[in-house]
Amino acid sequence: MANEIAGRYAEALFELSKENDQVAERKEEAEIILKEVQTNPDLSGFFRAVQISREEKKELISRCFASFTQETVNFLKLLVDKDRMYYLGPILEEFIEKANEDLGIETATVTSARKLDEAQMDRIRKALETKTGKQVHLINRIDERLIAGIKVTAGSTVTDVSVARQIEEMKETLLRGGNI
Repeated sequence: MANEIAGRYAEALFELSKENDQVAERKEEAEIILKEVQTNPDLSGFFRAVQISREEKKELISRCFASFTQETVNFLKLLVDKDRMYYLGPILEEFIEKANEDLGIETATVTSARKLDEAQMDRIRKALETKTGKQVHLINRIDERLIAGIKVTAGSTVTDVSVARQIEEMKETLLRGGNI
């Protein structure tokens, strides 16, 4: 049910953005809002609180997002009016996914044992853009269990060049009675 609701609202926002030729601009705004909601639990709590009136919530939206397009602000207010702010995160995630597809942008996740610097991320980004022929947006996730190396997930393709994977492959080879 939640995915269905998020999907309908994300589709509506995408269609409005497409109609007004503002997909890239709205995507940028959606990413900012999503980041705020994900990093600020007080903001999410405020929008979900039943003791706070709709008018107070809409006033906060007007103040916090005054520099955003009027359509984005109105969309957020509509979510308040329809009691759908609970679904804001999934709605924005799905909208961003649709916008990226429309704009020819692929999102890839680079999982590493430590945070990668900008130069390392740029090298990975350029290699993926050459391979896919698309603009690539990278997300760096940290997983210390990898020990070293990286794991890149782009769509349904996973490239795992981590030490943890190499150790796992050696273990499987030894268990099958093979030589390393």
